[in-house]
Amino acid sequence: MSAGLEIAPDEGRESGRRRRRERKKRPWWQEMLILVAVALVLALGLKTFFVQAFSIPSGSMRNTLQVGDRVLVDKFTPWFGAKPERGDVVVFRDPGNWLRDEPTPRVSGVQKALSFVGLAPAADEKDLIKRVIAVGGDTVDCEAGAPVRVNGVALDEPYLYPGATPCGDRPVGTVKVPKDKLWVMGDHRNDSRDSRYHTDEPGGGFVPVQNVIGRAFVVAWPLSHWGTLPVPATFDRLG
Repeated sequence: MSAGLEIAPDEGRESGRRRRRERKKRPWWQEMLILVAVALVLALGLKTFFVQAFSIPSGSMRNTLQVGDRVLVDKFTPWFGAKPERGDVVVFRDPGNWLRDEPTPRVSGVQKALSFVGLAPAADEKDLIKRVIAVGGDTVDCEAGAPVRVNGVALDEPYLYPGATPCGDRPVGTVKVPKDKLWVMGDHRNDSRDSRYHTDEPGGGFVPVQNVIGRAFVVAWPLSHWGTLPVPATFDRLG
């Protein structure tokens, strides 16, 4: 018969208490720093790879988007090769000094810090937001007094700002969209310096697909404007 070492219950409890006392507890400020660091890493990762907030600076997308609205932009799907589609509302980097006449707003330190981690829009970024009307290989007809046509199909555009004309204020005739480029227009056509206004500049008014930051998929703020941004049904007819 083998002999074993037995520990009395009281001795076991006392040993456990000693071990817990020996385990040094971090000061509260160290715990707080760790939590803040983890939160910052998660926020930066979210902004870099998944979702970022953007502020609407002008009325070019009314009434779909109002000045001051905050939209969330999907930056995740492009990592898997997804490209902008007709009807998407996209945020993109200025493709050719489109914003040269726009003043750069003054930004506070708090705004810079929040925008750095993606918790607030970056007010000093030169980005634009428009609707994709046509993609590479498409033909766009933009004539005064007529609807916009893509590949010969007239678009029904209920999202246009009331009273705005599809192309009446800036007709450009027929354009062919090059490969890996986009033709974009604002929903308030009469208040949008979109692709139509840059056809005689380098780049021809087209937006390179690589300039697209992501697709705006929801209006997140203010809550009274909350809503998703689906692709309008008229674009389904284009195949």
